[in-house]
Amino acid sequence: MCQALKVSRSGYYAHITRPVSKRGQENRELLEAIKDIHEKSHKIYGSPQITKNLPPEKKASRGRVARLMKANGIRSKVVKKYKATTNSNHNLPVAENLIAQDFRTSKANEKWLSDITYIPTAEGWLYLAGVMDLHGRKLIGWAMDSSMKTDLISAALKQAIGRTGAATGVIVHSDRGVQYASKEYQQLLKKHGFICSMSRKGNCHDNSPMESFWGKLKMEWLNEHNFKTRTEAKKAIFEYIELFYNRRRTHSSNGYVPPFAYDIQQ
Repeated sequence: MCQALKVSRSGYYAHITRPVSKRGQENRELLEAIKDIHEKSHKIYGSPQITKNLPPEKKASRGRVARLMKANGIRSKVVKKYKATTNSNHNLPVAENLIAQDFRTSKANEKWLSDITYIPTAEGWLYLAGVMDLHGRKLIGWAMDSSMKTDLISAALKQAIGRTGAATGVIVHSDRGVQYASKEYQQLLKKHGFICSMSRKGNCHDNSPMESFWGKLKMEWLNEHNFKTRTEAKKAIFEYIELFYNRRRTHSSNGYVPPFAYDIQQ
C-alpha cells in the first residue's frame, strides 16, 4: 500500500496513529448534527436552513456547513415546477392584478393567495385547493376532492375564514381560472367583504409563493410515494401541511422560523 501511495512506511504509520486535531473533532461532531437535522427534515433542508437550525453549542458558518455537506454527499431535495391546472379560457369577468408581485405584508390577513394543484393516485387524480396568508407564508385553508369544481376552492376559502376570523378588506389573489371567476366564488368573496385580485394571463410569477408551496409539497413529501387510493394521498397531504410545513418547516422568507411561529417572532 505504501508503494502504491508513494509514501514511506514511517510516514504512513505516523499518519494513521496521529491524534485527531481539535478542528477535525469539531467537524466530526458538526457533521453528526448536520446529518441529524437533515434526516429530521426528511432530507429537505439545504445548508442555509441547516445552519439556522444548528444547536447553540454547534453553531458554524454557512460556508463550513456547505463544505461538510458537499464532502459527505448530503444535499437538499430539488424543487421542480408543475404546470397549472385551472382553465382561463372563458368569458367570465376577471379582476385587476392588485398584488402585482408585491408579496410583502405588514400584518396577518392582509394578502391571501389561492390556487389548485393535483396529485396522482391509482384511483385517479386528487385535486387540492389551498389558501396561503402571505404574512408568514402559512397555509390557512385547504380542501381536497376527486373533481376540480368551484365547491373545492370555496371549501378552502371557507376554512381559511373559519380559522382566521378574517374580516372585510383582505385581498384574495388567484389565477384567472374559471373556478375563481365563477359567480358562486365571487359571491363568496363579496359576502365577506374581500377584494378579488387575479394574475395576468399565463403569468405564473404573479402567484409564485403559492406555486413554490406546491413544488415543496410534491418534491419534499409526495413524489416518493405511489398512492393506491385518494385516502392515502389525503393522509400524506394532511401530515405535510398541518404537522410539518405550518409548524416545523423553517422558511427563509420568515427569517428561518416556521409559518405558524412567524407572528410570535414579530
